[in-house]
Amino acid sequence: MNEPATTTIQDAGLEETIIDINGFATRVWRKGVGPKLGFLAGLGGLPRWMPFLDRLAEQRTVIVPSLPGFPGGDRGHSVLDTHLDWLLAVRETLDKAGLAGADLAGSSVGASLAAEMAAVWPAQVRKLALIAPFGLFDEKNPPTDPWAQRADAVPGLMCANPEIWKAMKAIPDGANSIEWPIEQNRASEAAARIFWPLGNTRLEKRLKLIRAPTLLLWGNEDRIMPISYADRICKALAGPHDLRVIGCAGHLAELDQPGAVAEEILDWTA
Repeated sequence: MNEPATTTIQDAGLEETIIDINGFATRVWRKGVGPKLGFLAGLGGLPRWMPFLDRLAEQRTVIVPSLPGFPGGDRGHSVLDTHLDWLLAVRETLDKAGLAGADLAGSSVGASLAAEMAAVWPAQVRKLALIAPFGLFDEKNPPTDPWAQRADAVPGLMCANPEIWKAMKAIPDGANSIEWPIEQNRASEAAARIFWPLGNTRLEKRLKLIRAPTLLLWGNEDRIMPISYADRICKALAGPHDLRVIGCAGHLAELDQPGAVAEEILDWTA
């Protein structure tokens, strides 16, 4: 197993590590104690540490690697031309972050990639938790295209409470005011590269390969992925699985309801 190369210690017990993925510096956050639990972020990535992760870190060693092109992932998406390129890059990222064989959770685009890891490399994932994953498409009930929206509409699509999204994306004190919006736009571009066109990666064909016990979480106010997709995913999963609907939560349910989502994941992966 490849271990992270460089480490700096941040405040509040948060450790930041830099690993190399395809020649690009990629951030990995680590916090907490207990068995390892990886988390792959959703649309927009994680420009800052969130309360949801703190709740997980109360009982687990939470490891959060950035996806290529997402905040902390530099321009790593620029060399990934196919879906296989993305899967191999995520596999390498999990290995170098020390997550091989650990529990894995993901949200939105990160949930789709977490599901792919469990399907293609079953030994990589012990237990799996997916929050409203991308990767499926139903022409009779298509997902909302987040890349075709006006900027002022996006917060209300991501979260039931748009102010949570706005706060996550707000420029923090001391950040470069020029670089910050570029990094946020790059995250949107990276996600679009994974899921072009129409967010359909044919993930449904591979769900039957997942053997890891799988928890599916869905916000009851998800305005991106219709909740009917949860039923399709459950029908496709051959291994043990369960579906929990999170009240007062949008597409990124972990932002709207950090405590409730964390409790479900901690209970499932115990």
